[in-house]
Amino acid sequence: MSDPYNFPQPENNKINVLGTALASCCFAPLTGYYRNGFCHTGETDLSFHTVCAKITREFLEFSASRGNDLTTPIPEHHFYGLQPNDFWCVSALRWLEALDYGVAPPIKLEACHESLLKLVDIDTLKQYAI
Repeated sequence: MSDPYNFPQPENNKINVLGTALASCCFAPLTGYYRNGFCHTGETDLSFHTVCAKITREFLEFSASRGNDLTTPIPEHHFYGLQPNDFWCVSALRWLEALDYGVAPPIKLEACHESLLKLVDIDTLKQYAI
């Protein structure tokens, strides 16, 4: 599969939106597209799980209304359900959609992958920084 954004694989995904070392997002629950605690991305990550968000009730409800229930556990995929105040690498596309609807959760900039800047400007991201 061709990667239109030319994302590096996890071992090379080391820079955040601030241009510094990518910090971990969360280890409990274990987050990330690769379930390694980081918002790494790559060519198989079609939803760009690059936003380290502090989950809110409003965001959970919004995501569920869009067909992505983040509260129901799916243990076979190592997903145990989210609750408000959990940190999670959310889809950049879903976060931007939530932004448009006024329910975007706050984010941990140090843990947001630099590729997010291809979709949203740093000034907007800083408005949601924890």
